[in-house]
Amino acid sequence: MSTGIPLELGPMPASAEMRTVDERMVDAPLARIFRLAADVERWPALLPHYRYVRFVDRRSDGGGIVDMSANRPFGVVQWPTWWQSRMAVHAPGGSRPPSIRYTHIAGVTRGMEVEWTFEEMGAMTRVRIVHGRGRGIQRGIVQATLERHPLVRMFWDDPGSQLGATIAELHLPK
Repeated sequence: MSTGIPLELGPMPASAEMRTVDERMVDAPLARIFRLAADVERWPALLPHYRYVRFVDRRSDGGGIVDMSANRPFGVVQWPTWWQSRMAVHAPGGSRPPSIRYTHIAGVTRGMEVEWTFEEMGAMTRVRIVHGRGRGIQRGIVQATLERHPLVRMFWDDPGSQLGATIAELHLPK
């Protein structure tokens, strides 16, 4: 374990254009669930879509700088993605409610903010994961490219997507 000073990421920004919230009630003690969530290097053994998680710089709170890679579904293709995150850990029993915070600082998800929170509810633990996705930078780049492409007839945001997808209609020459 490193003795590096823990990273302080602050609260989740309220300015994200898009937020995805996953929440589950888990029939296990908070301390056990927290340990599993904070042990990010074990994620590939527990979550099959994760390819690897490696610490670049480990801090005394169990956080630090981590490289992460996972396969993401794009239609029928499982696309390998990579990103780097700053990770801050606030363990149970501390002066703050238990949480794990990430700020993605490099890779395809750069700018994403993620927060895991944990709350005891009787014998159960509520686990809440919030992903705050960016300020529309990638969407702007994609849509500017589509706007200039000669085969694109029109494009629009997919209203049913939680991932900020853009749909394009192409005009293919005969």
